[in-house]
Amino acid sequence: MKGGQTKSDSIQTGNKLKSKGAGAGKRAKKAAKDPNKPKRPPSAFFVFMEGFRKQYKEDNPDNKSVAVEKAPYVQKAEKRKTEYNKNIQAYNTKLAGGGGNNDESDKSKSEINDDDVQSGENEDED
Repeated sequence: MKGGQTKSDSIQTGNKLKSKGAGAGKRAKKAAKDPNKPKRPPSAFFVFMEGFRKQYKEDNPDNKSVAVEKAPYVQKAEKRKTEYNKNIQAYNTKLAGGGGNNDESDKSKSEINDDDVQSGENEDED
């Protein structure tokens, strides 16, 4: 291509990057809210929660804190997070250390077991 432009030349000189929208430095004025406008109706979840909260308070009048109900789930989440951190650290060291030395095949264990079962079924038929 003598004298012609390459794709990289046209990309560099063609389109310039724009900022986050036209007039990003200028703020558009919001329309004033009409105080007489009716509220939107609640979604089905909020309608459900309205009744559920009343029933829950009647069934559990002594329970003033959600933290008591939440505590076992917080403990489970922390346990899972520490397990994840251990796994991700081992994964990162494996990537940094060897990289492509995978002794295992691309098949999952269930696929390997399925292959063994299928081959065993064929041998029984003989």
